[in-house]
Amino acid sequence: MLSIQAAPMTAMLGNGLSPGTALLAWRNLAHDRTRLVATLVGIAFSVVLMGAQLGLLIGFSQTASTLVDHIDADLWVIPLGTTNADIAGRMPERRRYEALSVPGVASIDELMVQFAFWRKPDGGRESVIITGFSMASGRGAPWAMVEGEVSDLQVADGIVIDRLYMKKLGVTAIGQEIDINNRRARVVGFTQGIRTFTQSPYVFTTHDRAQSLTLGRNDETTYLLVKLVAEADTETVRAALAERLPWVEVLTRSQFAHRTQAYWMITTGAGAALLLAASLGLIVGIVIVGQTLYASTLDRLAEYATLRAIGADHRYLNRVILQQASISAALGFALGLTVTLAMVAYSQTGNVAMALPPWAIVVLGLLTLGMCLAGAWVSIRRVTRIDPTLVFQ
Repeated sequence: MLSIQAAPMTAMLGNGLSPGTALLAWRNLAHDRTRLVATLVGIAFSVVLMGAQLGLLIGFSQTASTLVDHIDADLWVIPLGTTNADIAGRMPERRRYEALSVPGVASIDELMVQFAFWRKPDGGRESVIITGFSMASGRGAPWAMVEGEVSDLQVADGIVIDRLYMKKLGVTAIGQEIDINNRRARVVGFTQGIRTFTQSPYVFTTHDRAQSLTLGRNDETTYLLVKLVAEADTETVRAALAERLPWVEVLTRSQFAHRTQAYWMITTGAGAALLLAASLGLIVGIVIVGQTLYASTLDRLAEYATLRAIGADHRYLNRVILQQASISAALGFALGLTVTLAMVAYSQTGNVAMALPPWAIVVLGLLTLGMCLAGAWVSIRRVTRIDPTLVFQ
């Protein structure tokens, strides 16, 4: 005969087996509220761990190539062997005039990107990346200005830094004079949100001043920024420039951005570390969900046996367990995503910003669902082997 506990479950069958599975799954979960809360907290923790690592991975990738992404150039002419946008050698400025003779080239600007040492007011030193651009075209100029104007860089010794690094560099206000490589400079403006992967802040200034601050020769630069005529084919011009210019490489903006991201995220191992942490979050979630569902299944073996005895097949019972996992996934994901998005918003105020675009949220949701369904596998195997005669024992 049916047990009293089994009655609600069997009553769910109604005229057919399928319609009652969702409600039955929810009642199984809600039967033990303490266990349900523990499950949702565990899933949410896994979502936060995976989301944080995924957000950092995307944020770091975007930060690594931010300079390339924000400069309006169709092609980048870079010194041979350059692995990323922040660390590069130099090339003679005459390469610019050689490149201008290539058909399809509309204009070329020089961009200086070199490391230098910034002396803080307290006597300490910080590494910075001097970024010098052409004031005539403005290509390579600082974006996201929040105080001062780009035109203020015409002031002698003028530089622009980001507010995120004011404390790091010992800067308190516009007009403050500082020392870079034993040469005087003056802060004339601030940007907001221009981060660097290396944590060596970008210092924007004119190209000529960048040559002086980095102690370089006045006939050398780091990159050439190429703009093409409207009807020019990018690949054709790129190949022509590569053939025309010695000891350089010519890349499209997307190619150079991807190379920079690959260097910092793959070559340095930073990306692998973040992916490993995200994988640990996935494993933790699978274990938590698996333990919870298995414990719930063991508690109700007699009830599942009753359902088998009155005609429920394996597919029906499996569907109940999978819907339990899906409900747990949805609730846990909602809780974890809320916390993760709060972390992403808070990170925008710091030097390390997380990013979680819509496609990443979808990926995170699918991972959570897969994690919970994987956790349900052990319970499904147990129910599949259940003996219907257990109800009569």
